[in-house]
Amino acid sequence: MSGRGVCAAVLTFEFVVIALAIPVAVAVSDVDARVAVPIGLCLAVACLLAAGLLRYQMGYVLGSALQVLAIATGFVVPVMFVLGGLFAFLWFLARYLAAQLERERGTAPG
Repeated sequence: MSGRGVCAAVLTFEFVVIALAIPVAVAVSDVDARVAVPIGLCLAVACLLAAGLLRYQMGYVLGSALQVLAIATGFVVPVMFVLGGLFAFLWFLARYLAAQLERERGTAPG
């Protein structure tokens, strides 16, 4: 698997976690569904968009920004502090490992 593939996998799994956090925000944290659904879906879809854009530097920038936003959702759904932090760790680890792999292969990093 390529370094870009690992980063895309992290963002894809993050999409699932953010999408599953929407009903938690509504049911457990009493967030209005008219707020939780559009914001949650926008963040989730942005993860997929970033995964698709990883052939460009913009995809990595968007992916990094999404890590900050995922952690910030913890102010609404507290468990997202942990999950967002975990995905941020995985994201930056994947970026580091992807860069290592690309250096070894002699290809330009994304």
